[in-house]
Amino acid sequence: MGKGGSLSDNVIKNIILSYTYVCIWIFLSFTVIVYNKYILDKKLYNWPFPISLTMIHMSFCATLALLLIKVFKFVEPVSMSRELYLSSVVPIGALYSLSLWLSNSAYIYLSVSFIQMLKALMPVAVYSIGVLFKKETFKTDTMVNMISISFGVAIAAYGEARFDSWGVMLQLGAVAFEATRLVMIQILLTSKGITLNPITSLYYVAPCCLVFLLVPWIFVEYPVLKDTSSFDFDFVIFGTNSFCAFALNLAVFLLVGKTSALTMNVAGVVKDWLLIAFSWSVIKDTVTPINLFGYGVAFLGVAYYNHAKLQALKAKEAEKKVGQADEEGERLIEERQGEGSVK
Repeated sequence: MGKGGSLSDNVIKNIILSYTYVCIWIFLSFTVIVYNKYILDKKLYNWPFPISLTMIHMSFCATLALLLIKVFKFVEPVSMSRELYLSSVVPIGALYSLSLWLSNSAYIYLSVSFIQMLKALMPVAVYSIGVLFKKETFKTDTMVNMISISFGVAIAAYGEARFDSWGVMLQLGAVAFEATRLVMIQILLTSKGITLNPITSLYYVAPCCLVFLLVPWIFVEYPVLKDTSSFDFDFVIFGTNSFCAFALNLAVFLLVGKTSALTMNVAGVVKDWLLIAFSWSVIKDTVTPINLFGYGVAFLGVAYYNHAKLQALKAKEAEKKVGQADEEGERLIEERQGEGSVK
């Protein structure tokens, strides 16, 4: 009975920990999105400089990642040659900088709720680019599902009260660059046996992002900032905002490491609905019935896609176990035959 009670206690403890990691990730992701909206929106904090904000985040995250890896030895660095860094990490850093720049820019023009609805297109972009680069196999049923997600997002866009074409283009561009980055991670890093957790990713990628963002910043935002003599850098606002962005990366590390990437996808759906509710009730963004209907259609498509991925992973794991069992059986037979020949 003691052992059974101990097992039960361990199971309960793991469940509580898993839900704790999920809640922490949802809270931090929610906070970063709302905080960025607050800083960039002209009706709120009124600091519409998305490149500068992204560079502040990258500087802060790179510094903390350096301290955690080199000083506190919290995470072991990945062995990486200069050639590998230039050929693999630099392109990923370029895509990441563009994704962050465009996604932060979208907050100036679009509501938080509508941005979350547009982000539902991420599986569509990842799958399409994966097929293009031959990392995904084209399947008719999967493509039909991708079309249904796109159709749902199109309905949500049609019902958007504050539709802004430029803002939509920025967010769609961010989705495209982020999807390409995820596929490139598979091609340039994972296929070579290199796995980067969020801290080592920031350690290697954040400096690249800074360099790539510096060029547009000099021409786009620096002249305006230089002429804005009334602005005083608020260390509390930007410090806490950057810390939340870094903490979010740590939360991703904990959530995926202690649960699974699929758990994070499911938690992401919960977070999106919470953000839509918050945007409508607190920020007072207009959310129309057509918005919700369209996003509901897209949500069902994304849920089915995640379910299909889970079933595929289970089938692959089952095949792997069967293969291992067959190999073990063959080994035992060979051993017994060997023993028989010795006798």
